[in-house]
Amino acid sequence: MKALKIGLLQIAPCENLEENLKKGLEYCKKAKEMGCDIALFPEMWSNGYRIYDRPVDEWKAEAILADSDFVKAFGEEAKELQMAIGITLLEKYQDMPRNTLILFDRFGEKKITYAKVHTCDFDVECNLTPGEDFYVTDLDTACGSVKVGAMICYDREFPESARILMLKGAELILVPNACPMEINRLSQLRARAFENMLAIATCNYPETVPDCNGGSSIFDGMVYVPWLEDSRDTCILQADGQEGIFAAELDLEQLRSYREAEAHGNAFRHPKKYGLLVDTKIEPPFVREDYRE
Repeated sequence: MKALKIGLLQIAPCENLEENLKKGLEYCKKAKEMGCDIALFPEMWSNGYRIYDRPVDEWKAEAILADSDFVKAFGEEAKELQMAIGITLLEKYQDMPRNTLILFDRFGEKKITYAKVHTCDFDVECNLTPGEDFYVTDLDTACGSVKVGAMICYDREFPESARILMLKGAELILVPNACPMEINRLSQLRARAFENMLAIATCNYPETVPDCNGGSSIFDGMVYVPWLEDSRDTCILQADGQEGIFAAELDLEQLRSYREAEAHGNAFRHPKKYGLLVDTKIEPPFVREDYRE
């Protein structure tokens, strides 16, 4: 079986939607030329995640519909290139926009529309509508079908996000991102991949973008392999801070064999013991400033 090649578009946004569309399509073509089966954008590519240090009403006005010409263009590009594309946007949605990823398959069909569940409500993202659920789809690729789910940035910090996706069958989680990827956040991604026996591909903005530093990564989740006596590093890609496309191949056949044989994921869970996780939300001992305007 051919390995699944994942391309992370670690690129800086432009000044407006039209320029982001043009640059985004250009980099999708480059990813295809590199042999990628999936191309993933950083978080909220439509406006470059430019929601800080600006009036809330100003950036809310930049929200676009999920069936806008901008989004449709990437669906058409996916079909033309025969490559799956995960495009991200500030989605116009009811009274408050959403932070959204839309995944097109290589036929240009929309497979997932995922809105960030764990919005950063301690900050300006309290002006966004959180998503309602986590989704997994069967994504048709040149390597065959792969079960793909999605998280966005802060979702990474909640083990439940990846756990639910694993329980729904995810083999690969796509994670658009827009924050510094330092050792602790990278450790979270490594842990999510390890404990759920799945791959996690995270695409961040380069270091030229404020409050970002590149560091896009792919963890394949396979800690033990037959030809090594000890555990291995599950990181198969770690980008530097520069702008560019960073790609790595995921061996799906090996991952599936690993998931059948190893003891993590759902193998020995005791869900009846976990009631407190869903029955109680303990209020924090502090209250952050309300950023709503």
